[in-house]
Amino acid sequence: MTETLSLVAPSLKALSRPLGGSVLARDALGGALNDWYAAMPAGEDGWRSAAETVAREFAGRDWLAALEPALHASGAAQARLRDCSAAGGIVVTAGQQPGLFGGPLYVLHKALTALALADELQERTGIAAAPIFWAATDDTDFVEANHVGVVLHGELRTLGGTPSTTPGRSMAETPIGDIAVDKLRLLEACGSAADASPLAAVLASYEPGTTVGGAYVELLRNLLQPLGIAVLDAAHEAVRRAAFPIVRRALVNAEAVRDALQQRTLEIRGLKHRPQVADVAALSLVFATAPDGSRQRVRVRNASGLATEAGRDDERGRLGPNVLLRPIVERTILPTIAYVGGPGEVAYFAQVSAVANALGAPWPRIVPRWSGTLVEPQVREILERLGALVSDFRDPHAIEGRIARSEISPGVQSALAHISAVLARESDVLKAEPATSQALQRSVESMRRGAEHRLARLERRYAAAVKQSGTQRLHDVAAARASLFPGGEPQERVLSFIPFLSKYGSATTDVVLASARAHVSKLISGG
Repeated sequence: MTETLSLVAPSLKALSRPLGGSVLARDALGGALNDWYAAMPAGEDGWRSAAETVAREFAGRDWLAALEPALHASGAAQARLRDCSAAGGIVVTAGQQPGLFGGPLYVLHKALTALALADELQERTGIAAAPIFWAATDDTDFVEANHVGVVLHGELRTLGGTPSTTPGRSMAETPIGDIAVDKLRLLEACGSAADASPLAAVLASYEPGTTVGGAYVELLRNLLQPLGIAVLDAAHEAVRRAAFPIVRRALVNAEAVRDALQQRTLEIRGLKHRPQVADVAALSLVFATAPDGSRQRVRVRNASGLATEAGRDDERGRLGPNVLLRPIVERTILPTIAYVGGPGEVAYFAQVSAVANALGAPWPRIVPRWSGTLVEPQVREILERLGALVSDFRDPHAIEGRIARSEISPGVQSALAHISAVLARESDVLKAEPATSQALQRSVESMRRGAEHRLARLERRYAAAVKQSGTQRLHDVAAARASLFPGGEPQERVLSFIPFLSKYGSATTDVVLASARAHVSKLISGG
């Protein structure tokens, strides 16, 4: 496959890659599962029609006034939201649960894809559009939130890992813990920063006494609002109040929702796919917050009673959606034309439409975010020296083995090649002997294969010895691998975006945004 690097930023390049994910996600993106997904509009006219439909649904509703406390927007983000609301426009959303120091690169990729799609829709349809990043601070997955990767001295280092104090507590209420050492390592990973503001934003946001969710929201607002992207704090009381009608409907109809999900699970499994979200028949899709701050799923048998109890004004703020109900909540309280998601979200939207049907709610539409790899200048130089492609590092051992074999001394390589050639030549002589029977020929061939296997194993041992000696080219391989496929995973799923923003300044957002614009242009055009 030919690799084409974006040329927007001279110091930093972007390489687009397929979004990937499970077979279910890939089939969905390929159009094989359209019965479970909101239709992708066809061309500009299709997107304009979809936007007009959403805008009509929200005509006369001041959704921005209801959610403004949770958005707490300022600057460019505030101006764009107000223009959008005043014009009866639409929004493009993306979102993610909190991650340490803002999380990995795909958080930035999501946010900038949402911005690119909002820009493109507004330009092509003439309908005002604004991007909103849904910070899922009501999430309880501390394992997801407590770490992120950086590259230090050519090696992957994982920051974070402090245990949570209260299992099940939302990230909005979970203390940040002691991350002083992690801050120092992040500072080291940023190196000679061309732009000091991202790191300054981290230090200002992640102070002792803050919460995981609070720090995440503050950091993202500092970084994204100047670009025109508003950040919504999902744990804010304003969101819970706006969401209450649809959340209460999910409680009242808990049994119907359960039955619809069970049926969809059977359909998904019937096509040999695995549902992204496990079906727990006894539990509704609504969380209730306990007095100690922990969140627990409401049992289906208790749902109707709780729905009645929750009608009291003082009870509304303690209810919230789970992952399958959240997209429906979002589509209900915001004029959302599309949610920008990753492969896991694409997969679980196959179940979301079943929930929407049971609740009589519109289907949320999901579009894939831009996916790619940022190639730093020093990594590009390594690739050029090695004559390698980014994709060569997908297998963490293949290129290392190739380079190690090439580092074996010329004398050893020549001797091994000579033995292999002699073995092949003389084996052919033995098999060509007129008196040689078929049984003997098979014996000769078996001997030849066995000797070739031993030669290959001997070559691997020489290569292993080269690896142990640690040549410069192998150090280069390790450094490039740590940046491109850290821990064997795609870069965007592991590495923090803060060092990229710090080292390359606006070039990071420029190169990602340019790639995201090309990506969404194809989505809108149907290419």
